[in-house]
Amino acid sequence: MIYQLSQFHFPDDPARLFPETPERDLYLEIGFGDGRFWPHYAATFAEPPNYLGAEISGASLQKAQARLKKLGLSNAHLSKLPALVLLDAVIPPARLSAVIVNFPDPWPKKDHLDQRLLRAPFFRLAASRLQPGGAVLFTTDHEDYFEFACREAEESGVMRLERSDPPAAVLETKYALKWKELGIAPQHARFVSTAEPWALAASLPRPDIRALPQEDSALPHAIVTLPESFDLSDFEKVAVRQGGYTVVLLDAYRSLRRPEFAVLAHVEEDELTQEVLVGVTRRQDGSTLVRLAKFGGPVITAGVKAAVQAVTDELVKRGAVITHLGY
Repeated sequence: MIYQLSQFHFPDDPARLFPETPERDLYLEIGFGDGRFWPHYAATFAEPPNYLGAEISGASLQKAQARLKKLGLSNAHLSKLPALVLLDAVIPPARLSAVIVNFPDPWPKKDHLDQRLLRAPFFRLAASRLQPGGAVLFTTDHEDYFEFACREAEESGVMRLERSDPPAAVLETKYALKWKELGIAPQHARFVSTAEPWALAASLPRPDIRALPQEDSALPHAIVTLPESFDLSDFEKVAVRQGGYTVVLLDAYRSLRRPEFAVLAHVEEDELTQEVLVGVTRRQDGSTLVRLAKFGGPVITAGVKAAVQAVTDELVKRGAVITHLGY
């Protein structure tokens, strides 16, 4: 199942997320890509642990969800929620058995080092969410990032470093196979928590979930020119069915304060159902921006892009002229 922002509690109870297997250990994977690692790793257990995966790519979310569904891993949930927000605001202290980070972006430029995930603050946050003896499992092909992470873990004061070969499941992932062809072997470390999680959690800043990172440049959109007499007061429900998705434009809402509308769309595709808002906003240059709203952290999929297209098509029927398409 793919979880949206509105489906989480802050913090959440793993027993609520996994009602059929509440007693099993919980693993969090950050940046799971197309989802190859977890099926291989879960197979090494007599009973697959509960699993949460965080990934910002909508295409990767869909690929991974299809893979997990095909293999029957029903106690594996995915989310587009930013990993640090998921770890900080959703996961309670002392609930995780492991945090898995395979081949993260190394941010190799010196002035980008503060963008790297595995820094001392991350290790302290992870240690507060790990059970005693739990670990961050880290694999990378980037030697500088590996040594950087080891130094940061030591600086955090809450991790013990154990260098070892990566789990066999890591070697089945896309990047591991790519580097294998080039003769490059990945490096792996277990950063084992040495902290008392509840005491550490109490000393950390409280999470702020009001502002979540968004990818504005990735939001599907269109730019149109509307007629002066444009209005959506007579809007009626519209349904679009194509391929693997169904889009229903449910209603249109007009802002009382600004020259803009919002169209509520219901999107169904495979096992993913979303309700998203598509904004219709007049700009200072006289054009109108039609764009998926960031509200709720939508997973950007083919169906969601089709919702933006459906709204745009409705505007064209009412006299709009398209000047740019971005979906």
